[in-house]
Amino acid sequence: MAVKIRLSRRGRKRMAIYDVVVADARAPRDGRFIEKIGSYNPNTDPASININNERALKWLLNGAQPTDTVKAMLSYRGVMLKKHLQIGVLKGAITQEDADKKYEDWITSKEEAITGKKDKLTQAKDEARQKALAAETAKKEARLEAIKKREDEAKAAAEAANAPAEEGEASEEAPEANEEENNA
Repeated sequence: MAVKIRLSRRGRKRMAIYDVVVADARAPRDGRFIEKIGSYNPNTDPASININNERALKWLLNGAQPTDTVKAMLSYRGVMLKKHLQIGVLKGAITQEDADKKYEDWITSKEEAITGKKDKLTQAKDEARQKALAAETAKKEARLEAIKKREDEAKAAAEAANAPAEEGEASEEAPEANEEENNA
């Protein structure tokens, strides 16, 4: 029986979540499986990979073949490196302590890279939020300036309309006063 470590799809349309399962190669994709060893969510950034590393290593050492996607995920998590080091220990090429030290060094550097990426993503998100807030504030101030300018223009127009009417009234009164002086 050929055993594969592969993904089994679940979730809703366009929001898939995958289970990492050990299954017979002849079984359907979402069908019968031997053991579920983890999950994979590609909808998050960075993608969430939760795998039981010990169980995956056990299956790999027993001959299970991972699919290309699962192999990439196992490499990302360090399971393939651990398998490589464990085979070296079994053949006598390296001691168990050296293998464990190499694996721990790799894990710490990988965790630093992952946290660095997450920090960079959160920082970029915060910067984008600040830029959007600044742009919104500038737009709001421009609108307020435009409204204030329109109000000032309306006041000036109203004053201009009232000013000629007052001058006209004053000029009309003046000829009447002249006519009264002339009649007297």
